[in-house]
Amino acid sequence: MQVIADALRASDLPRGGVVTIGNYDGIHRGQREVLDLVVGRARELGVPSVVVTFQPHPLTLLRPGEAPVLLTHPRQREQLLAALGVDYVLVIRFTPEVAATPARAFVREFLVERLAVRELFVGSRFVFGHRREGDLALLRELGQAYGFAAFGVDEVLQDGEAVSASRIRRAIAEGRVEVATALLGRPYTVTGIIVRGDRMGKRLGWPTVNLASDNELLPAEGVYCTRIHFPSFPATFDCATNIGTRPTVYENYQRVIEGHILDFSSDVYGERAELSFHKRLREERLFPTVMDLSAQIRRDVEATREYFAARRRLEQEKATSPEPAGS
Repeated sequence: MQVIADALRASDLPRGGVVTIGNYDGIHRGQREVLDLVVGRARELGVPSVVVTFQPHPLTLLRPGEAPVLLTHPRQREQLLAALGVDYVLVIRFTPEVAATPARAFVREFLVERLAVRELFVGSRFVFGHRREGDLALLRELGQAYGFAAFGVDEVLQDGEAVSASRIRRAIAEGRVEVATALLGRPYTVTGIIVRGDRMGKRLGWPTVNLASDNELLPAEGVYCTRIHFPSFPATFDCATNIGTRPTVYENYQRVIEGHILDFSSDVYGERAELSFHKRLREERLFPTVMDLSAQIRRDVEATREYFAARRRLEQEKATSPEPAGS
């Protein structure tokens, strides 16, 4: 996949492709519905699949007080798009000049003259352009005039409500990571560098790794069943992770992401890691003594071990169970 970082100024853009436009924060189930159509249709036609997106998020400029905390940082978003088979990501730097561009001018000058778009897929409620004047109806009108086809994709529903980045953000901020998994179609994952902590976990009998996260959004404070992956290792490891300020040990301490990796003893300081959140075990709380805290960590570790053991058993049963008759 090729990423073009300043698409409005770039000279060599993919032409004649199947295109979609959007922020694509999170690459959740609803967005994947659009992306799968774009990639599939581009392959049918033998043309490039193209995602046009914006950086920073438009609300950062238009209404800073309402700008969302992002689910994915740019590198994560690119990796997720590449995994779906997207050929090109065109990043438009969102500036006051871009914000003031009329919808018709954006279509004519960028989509038609620069990209020679063949087909365009967007969410059915997609809006764009100055004062949000552009929508699917305008795209279809301009498509007839300029020779491209525009298609709207209906929202994906979960429990009767549309899957959306804002809904996922709320779930994560409240610690409801299993809900976030259902909406994303995968566990919520943060990335970062393993940094040296104060070794308090080791003194308590539970050595930990500390993650300096790249992500803006973290789950609510508490203890989670997580899995951690290091690109330098061939495996992914089960981990009991605490997010919080460790009130039993410190007063007014900074918030940390600290995890005990089960059955793991390698030195990974300075390495990049990906930490995915699968289940919230409990809230962070103050214990009477550090011995009480250590005993609770033991229970958290065992709960994490049992959770992932049960998951693996279930996955194995699904893999070995016979197909239903008539399938």
